[in-house]
Amino acid sequence: MKELELKYGCNPNQKPAKVYVDEGDLPITVLNGRPGYINLLDALNGWQLVKELKEATGLPAATSFKHVSPAGAAVGTPLSDTLKAIYFTDGVELTPLAAAYARARGADRMSSFGDFISLSDECDEATALLIKKEVSDGIIAPGYSAKALEILKAKKNGNYCVIQIDPNYVPPATEVKQVFGVKFEQGHNFLKIDESCLSNIVTKNKSLSEDDKRNLVIALITLKYTQSNSVCYVKDGQAIGIGAGQQSRVHCTRLAGQKADNWWLRQSPKVLGLQFVDGIKRADRDNAIDVYIGEEYEDVLAEGKWQNIFKVKPEVFTREEKRAWLDKNTNVAVGSDAFFPFGDNIERARKSGVTVVAQPGGSVRDDQVIETADKYNMVMCFNGIRLFHH
Repeated sequence: MKELELKYGCNPNQKPAKVYVDEGDLPITVLNGRPGYINLLDALNGWQLVKELKEATGLPAATSFKHVSPAGAAVGTPLSDTLKAIYFTDGVELTPLAAAYARARGADRMSSFGDFISLSDECDEATALLIKKEVSDGIIAPGYSAKALEILKAKKNGNYCVIQIDPNYVPPATEVKQVFGVKFEQGHNFLKIDESCLSNIVTKNKSLSEDDKRNLVIALITLKYTQSNSVCYVKDGQAIGIGAGQQSRVHCTRLAGQKADNWWLRQSPKVLGLQFVDGIKRADRDNAIDVYIGEEYEDVLAEGKWQNIFKVKPEVFTREEKRAWLDKNTNVAVGSDAFFPFGDNIERARKSGVTVVAQPGGSVRDDQVIETADKYNMVMCFNGIRLFHH
């Protein structure tokens, strides 16, 4: 099949819409549902991301995409009991691929609401059972077990979008897109990211563990498919905070850092001890947790709205208590898709537990940035690679 008609483009008024290839056949087969324009942008970007994560780490990989940037990305390392709890795996026997998706979906649950999923490996039953519980638009994978396909086809009253991709497909060396009637052409970004990108360590501390290297590689591959400017925090094989599409890099670092902080705060005893009213929807529960760990919870208390959410009135999670808990987070990696222009990015990253950094380098203030990293005994690599993606 060379062409696939779509319902509409980015918006309902943008018709007609289709995807097609000039030569050969499309590398995708729609097994269920009807994908939209943005669905396919998410699917094809997400597939590239997980394919490269699998190639770089040897582990199954998953990503949760929303509006052409990942909300989460991860490889299939085992989950602690705490992570199983905050990701609401609810007794599913996790395979490595299911663990990867639980991590990708669970890092930023608000942003992942209504996601498009990409998997590096054949979707198994365990992964499908996790997806079954979540609000999601669709999935792309190189294959599906019979049981997984049955589960997924039943989602959204039978309209859940299920796409199979040819894992051996290689795109043309040149890619073309059109904006306002003007055609843009560039070479496809075949740049390979692996541990060799981390060899130029510019800080006094030059000690990178194997986990550090894997986390930095995951950050950089994730950034390769995130709308720029972008910064990515990674811990234990998963992105825990992704800041995408910000005009200012420090704003991007703050946004990603706040998401990483929220991920860590969700693991605190105070959050784990929250008791929700019976029958609360998953999205309402997730939103309530974000409100509880944010600054607005005292307003919720003052307005008496807590009774609609919690069985028992939770104590305020004070700023001092949150800071004390956040200070326990460490061994976090951060990557940037372009150079950090000022040391303020490093200062902000440190507050979220960052100990290792990968960035291109090349700022006129590189010395200041290195000095800031040295102040906190961080390890920082200059990889010389810019990863803008638009």
